[in-house]
Amino acid sequence: MSYRYLGFGFGFSALLLSVAQAMAQGQVAPQAGVAATKSVKQTWTAPRAADGHPDLQGVWANNIATPLERPKELEGRALLTDQEVAALKKKAHELFGGGNSDAAFGDTVYRSVWANVHGTTSGFKSVDGETGDYSSVWTVEREWENRTSLITDPPDGRMPAMTPEAQKRRAAVAALRTRQPEGPEGRALQERCITYGSPQLTAGYQSYSQIVQSSNAVAVETEMIHDVRIIPLDGRPHLPSTVQFWLGDSRGHWEGDTLVVDTTNYKPQSFMSASSEQLHVIERFTRTGPESLKYEITINDPGTWTKPWSLMIPLQHSPDLIYEYACQEGNIGLAGILAGARAEERAAAPESRKGPK
Repeated sequence: MSYRYLGFGFGFSALLLSVAQAMAQGQVAPQAGVAATKSVKQTWTAPRAADGHPDLQGVWANNIATPLERPKELEGRALLTDQEVAALKKKAHELFGGGNSDAAFGDTVYRSVWANVHGTTSGFKSVDGETGDYSSVWTVEREWENRTSLITDPPDGRMPAMTPEAQKRRAAVAALRTRQPEGPEGRALQERCITYGSPQLTAGYQSYSQIVQSSNAVAVETEMIHDVRIIPLDGRPHLPSTVQFWLGDSRGHWEGDTLVVDTTNYKPQSFMSASSEQLHVIERFTRTGPESLKYEITINDPGTWTKPWSLMIPLQHSPDLIYEYACQEGNIGLAGILAGARAEERAAAPESRKGPK
């Protein structure tokens, strides 16, 4: 069973309504085509939609343990041996399996497991070590592979250097986080239930996506904050550059059996809280097996990084459903943050400003 936050509400109906017009012009083949491919043959052919293109529909999970960047202790090693992977997988189950420990998020999972296997630490820390930490019952066990980084280019498996302007932006954001917020605008977009951005790289925690497909449009919904991108396939141009979105303006086309999505028109800081309005993303979705989808991403943002960089995330088909995230309705954390900030201000104020007891 996958222990993922389910939220509340009516689920995926809004997404289906949003692409109903597009799907009315070109229905796809039944999802049974995916199930029929579970008996893997030596030569595998991707199931086809009614228009002849590969059927990408379904729920796809990103639970890969591989870190975004190659750890410094693995510098020069693009791949681990099968024996090393087996040891990491075994240790990960000991540390995080069964929901009996603190949770670890993002690349912390890989770093913690590697350190434990190699005796450089006797334990691990969860996300912040403070009151209110999640337990590992809220996360899923990760998938392990031989690669030591998701980044495929540059070859060293690490992001290129940031531009001086981007370094200043990041420092300004970090400084803002150290101050008491005057209001919700002083907190991160995800804390305010606005967006986690796109492309979304989160793994192991609410990291599922659902694809709905027709002959002239594809919709991609992410579990986190239930963001939905509607991607036209009809060749229309991008919107004027003055029109910007947190998820950008996406246009798709097929190159053989690969769906290519070109996205521009991003708002500043919409990706990794660091990107500029020059951000340009190319995504490639390719079925590689009955249960696998190869997801390749190229990031080109000359206002943030000194050169483009690329990564690949192997997605796995999941029988699970995605339920409505309902972030705003349950966002008691933000209210608590703001209330705590006001309480600390009152405590630090002179007696004359504290008001009656």
